Amino acid sequence: MITRLRSFRWLAVFVLLLHLVSPLCVQALTIGEERKIGEQLLFSVRRQFPVLDDPDISQYINTLGKKVLASIGPQPFEYRFFVVQSNQFNAFAAPAGLVFFYTGLIEAMGNEDQLVSVLAHEIGHVVSRHLAQRIDKGVKVGALSLIAAIAGLALGVPGLSQGLLTGSLAAGQAANLHYSREDEEQADRLSFGWMQQMGRDPSALEDMLRSMRRITRYSIGGEVPQYLLTHPNPEARLGYVQSLLEMLQQKGAPQHYIKTDNFDFLRFKYRALVQSADLDDLRTYCATSATAGTDKEQQTMARYCLALIAEEDRNYPEALRQLAFVQEQYPQRDILEIDRAVLLMGSGNYDEARRILEQAFKRDPSDVYGAYQLGKIEMMSGNNLRAEQMLARVAMAMPEYPQVYYDLGRLAANSGKERVSGFYLGKYNLYRGKMQMAKQYLLRASKDTGIPDKMRTEAKAILEKLKALEKET
Repeated sequence: MITRLRSFRWLAVFVLLLHLVSPLCVQALTIGEERKIGEQLLFSVRRQFPVLDDPDISQYINTLGKKVLASIGPQPFEYRFFVVQSNQFNAFAAPAGLVFFYTGLIEAMGNEDQLVSVLAHEIGHVVSRHLAQRIDKGVKVGALSLIAAIAGLALGVPGLSQGLLTGSLAAGQAANLHYSREDEEQADRLSFGWMQQMGRDPSALEDMLRSMRRITRYSIGGEVPQYLLTHPNPEARLGYVQSLLEMLQQKGAPQHYIKTDNFDFLRFKYRALVQSADLDDLRTYCATSATAGTDKEQQTMARYCLALIAEEDRNYPEALRQLAFVQEQYPQRDILEIDRAVLLMGSGNYDEARRILEQAFKRDPSDVYGAYQLGKIEMMSGNNLRAEQMLARVAMAMPEYPQVYYDLGRLAANSGKERVSGFYLGKYNLYRGKMQMAKQYLLRASKDTGIPDKMRTEAKAILEKLKALEKET
């Protein structure tokens, strides 16, 4: 409820600002205009909802997204995938390749193929430029109003956002930002084809649509989830996808799909849910799943969930016990060793945690999750130079991760480099969506000859970008 009220207050501010903003003609929305709207929208979403930027979660969802994109070919946008902490059943493909998944939707998924099917569907909307084309059909729209409307749909306040957009259109015409049946069929067809190219079973798309149909039928009080408002007609979509599956069977072609190992998906799912769901409810669910049913993978990973919950409770002996059981079932999964190091770090066993993390880094220096944890333990141990090296690697791999800039700022302050610390705090606030604080820090950094030239130049570039975005709105 509190989050909902914040969204309404934020959109109300947009209403007031609309009177101060000159209209922008967005007929024939160009790639460049779409990029600018996407940038502004990302800042808006970060202001309103906690994005789960953890290296582990972000690394998984973006790696999966890149696997889908590999089947498509060159794109005009740099796609970025985000997990939003919200119990809404929602996903949203915003302009310029920004794709948001809500933890409420992830919770409803049972395996990785289902996640891939929805992810590919959202990419299909971006590739087809469905939103951009629907905006093209409008007349003159205030740029700020347009961003507010798209953000309203992404944030789950469709009625208010549609009202904002309606009020800003000439001649009282409203732009329809909801996908049409044709849009949905095209995105489903693309998703279906890309899954085949990836060797993934496209029947997972049918499974997700069955879930959506069930949710639509049994929505309490007629309150349809946000995803089904912007992605309508699950019944019709289900029939269309079933016809595609029937055509495959009629062709009689051999269908050899990858036997998907859901370890990575379930690990990702539980890590996201522990940060967003009610822990008591999740504990009950996972405890039941760990002992009931016949699916060994689901049972084992439910124990992983219990380890995460014990970690949240700071019950490290119990967390280590549950994790040890999971490691017995998955002895070749090196990432579980990083998880163990994190638990050892929390319990104060820094030496053993560092040993494990150093081994993990040698095995795979590109793993951002391991590098970040190694940076953290070096910082906690006072090894500032080594910590800075590790955290700098993380910042290069994940340039929009706020926490890494906070940690780099602390390191700089601990080393007596207060002015460098201010630069990092500017970036920390920038990616947390706190624009005014970010600008204050970055403005000082842009004029400070006492910090490295590279930082001063970057601070100036960020300020110029923010100024350009403000002009656009």
